[in-house]
Amino acid sequence: MSALLDAARDLRTALDAEGATAEADGTAMTDEAVRLCRDAGLYGTIVARDVGGAELGAGDALDVFAELARADGSIGWVVMAGSTAAAFFSSYCPDSFTDVMFGDGVPIVAGQFAPNGVAVPHDGGFRITGDYSFGSGLHHADWAGCGAFTAPDEGDADYIFAVVPKAEADIRGNWNVMGLRSTASYDYRIDSDVPADRTFSMANFNRHRGGPPFELGIFFLTEIGHAGWGLGVLRRAIDEATVIAKTKQRMTGKSALADDPRFQYDLAEAQSLLCAGNLWIRDSFARAERSAIDGRPDHDAVGDALQATTWFTQQATVAIQILYRHIGTTALRDGAFQRCFRDIHAGSQHAMTSPAHTFALAERMLGSAPRSALDDD
Repeated sequence: MSALLDAARDLRTALDAEGATAEADGTAMTDEAVRLCRDAGLYGTIVARDVGGAELGAGDALDVFAELARADGSIGWVVMAGSTAAAFFSSYCPDSFTDVMFGDGVPIVAGQFAPNGVAVPHDGGFRITGDYSFGSGLHHADWAGCGAFTAPDEGDADYIFAVVPKAEADIRGNWNVMGLRSTASYDYRIDSDVPADRTFSMANFNRHRGGPPFELGIFFLTEIGHAGWGLGVLRRAIDEATVIAKTKQRMTGKSALADDPRFQYDLAEAQSLLCAGNLWIRDSFARAERSAIDGRPDHDAVGDALQATTWFTQQATVAIQILYRHIGTTALRDGAFQRCFRDIHAGSQHAMTSPAHTFALAERMLGSAPRSALDDD
């Protein structure tokens, strides 16, 4: 068990309360929630150790992110997204920038890295211009991230990631949503000169520091957070439903919800999904991580991790819907279960849990299919 997991567990009650306050009062995490997570080092969960992060392995990181999401979905989302973004730059940028970015400790990094911008070569770097959305955690961030295609004088364009000081981002708000309400995932615009050392190529990056798993790239790192987040939200929903069922009796019901065989069955199904998803997720991430440590990065194993996370998140959404229908108007009102219901629906729409990963798995299966079903792999 990692010290960060102990810290996350110690904060569970406090973060639950801060999450409820944020939901009622605005669109961003409370200052206190940010302080608690920052002081505990949680934003550094998967950041390279050489710049002050914890650089936890995938299994330990999954535990931390799940624990945070169990406390509150929005807080868990912001911290996992911030840790992931900071991890990119902690490994893939040279000392000339990491000495600045991490000079005062692990910063809070927020932003969308989809290639919504254009990067024009300019004075030892790029002029990056673009409009972005879903800058989760931007309200409290130190740096705003962005993705862009380069506009080279000749040759092919490259897809780069970059960061600028948050003060250079034109933040436009527009975060009126059903779920993940207090993530401050604002729209924003970037129009900045960015030195080359504050950028890296998504496909052709160089690992300057951090262990071999960083060789697996941004999809591997990003999906750790999404997998842990989904596990934590479903765990909280199951726990809330179990507690509610002990005293809940619907107006049209003949007994307490806990005595309803239909509820019992669906509760057990949800728990079974949590256990099965947990095993598949951990197995796929562990195989990918081990392949990198052994010096033979297995990107098919990364693909399995992407699909495990996608499948689990989408199935968790259905499981929470089913529990919601059992719980009735208790789940309709503000409370932890309602937050889980709304947050899992928001999280299920992210690109990292999209059907693209499911189709990619099917393509790999069909492309490597044997002539006979009884042939060896």
